[in-house]
Amino acid sequence: MYQINFDHPIKVHFIGIGGISMSGLAVILSRNGFAVSGSDAHLSPLTEELASRGIRIYEGNRPSNLDAEPDVVVYTAAVHPDNPEFARAKELGIPMLTRAQLLGQIMKNYPTAIGVSGTHGKTTVTSMMSYVLLNAGTDPTISVGGMLPRIGGNIHVGTGDTFLTEACEYTNRFLSLYPTLEIILNIEEDHLDFFKDIEDIRRSFRRYMELLPEKGHLIINSSIPNLEELTEGLACRSISTFGMDPKKSGYSYKNAMPDATGCYSFTVTAPGKPSDGCFVQLQVPGLHNVANALAVIAACTEMGIKPEVIASSLGEFSGTDRRFQKKGEVRGVTIIDDYAHHPREISATLEAAKKYPHKKLWVIFQPHTYSRTKAFFDDFADSLSAADEVILAKIYPARETDTLGMDSSQLAAAIASRGTPAASFETFAEIEEFAMSRCQPGDLLITMGAGDVVNIGEELLSKVF
Repeated sequence: MYQINFDHPIKVHFIGIGGISMSGLAVILSRNGFAVSGSDAHLSPLTEELASRGIRIYEGNRPSNLDAEPDVVVYTAAVHPDNPEFARAKELGIPMLTRAQLLGQIMKNYPTAIGVSGTHGKTTVTSMMSYVLLNAGTDPTISVGGMLPRIGGNIHVGTGDTFLTEACEYTNRFLSLYPTLEIILNIEEDHLDFFKDIEDIRRSFRRYMELLPEKGHLIINSSIPNLEELTEGLACRSISTFGMDPKKSGYSYKNAMPDATGCYSFTVTAPGKPSDGCFVQLQVPGLHNVANALAVIAACTEMGIKPEVIASSLGEFSGTDRRFQKKGEVRGVTIIDDYAHHPREISATLEAAKKYPHKKLWVIFQPHTYSRTKAFFDDFADSLSAADEVILAKIYPARETDTLGMDSSQLAAAIASRGTPAASFETFAEIEEFAMSRCQPGDLLITMGAGDVVNIGEELLSKVF
């Protein structure tokens, strides 16, 4: 594998530079003196931001985009050998790195490299931890999978020796990283278009844990089934657990109370640790965010950060884009947007929503990929039926083309069979018209999914009714 010498900046070209993670890595290299260029199928606010930083942006993938002959080309898992730029790079003999390989090489330059992994919750926990590290004065370099207002985007290039990033398990990407501290939030079935089953996923996470050096530290959720099987014999110096069960968690909580918007306050229980007895008031709703906060508390306490800094920083954090984000109100209807696209995430979001002031709870859900919809069909129907009414958009294909015989009307029928009214539509325009003809003042409408469903809420808010 090609190795970048960060003491000698070179020319780097990104295929798919407009992605949330790729754009962040491009900024890190650009800030460190590298000559960066990149292409994407469509221009976006992210590519415009990159261009404003002096990065050369090409719209569309063309062989000519490599005429300047970069020293190395970086590409994502969505780029295949028939991509014109990928093929041209191979023809020219230009070294190539995956996004994960580049991320790993960047991590190697930092004495403290933190990887936040798990089936869900990565962006929220990385964002929460960003607040703590920044307020603690460490000035970390941060790469987060969402837009975080505190850092003005998805990337912060600091001057300190700490690097914080999400570590995604899909296609075993996180096995290319070099973490010294790992946070593992959960290990559940997902990405079954790549993994065979839950045991395959667990093996992958075990291999990820084995990347920790002897001086490394593991922070892991105590509720993961057969935890000892995963952690036995690891070389890292210490393992700390967090979770909602105080009896089996090193870091847990007591006296959790929600406020009028479903945001919890609680007291930390961590016997023998400085954060024991610490009081935390969150500004993000849902009991699942108590668990997210406990992961951050465990990691930051083990790093030696003062409990009062941890607590005040968590109390300051008000969320990231697309994580139970209030977009506004239209005709008295509150519109929330959320990235939930896995049944477990949907259940957590709807649990939080039930504590949020509302008359009727509406969900506009866009299933993400045919394979995930098929693999978790009954789980999706069960979790979505917790809403009062559900509206389904067409399945967002993402990287897939095979429908596997799935469509949203089937999911709508399954939800309706569970007693929750559900309808599916082919276009966003039909969904918008249906929603506004049915929603009443005081209702809560959540646009939900990992695709472009967010555009529905934004379109509604832009209209004059």
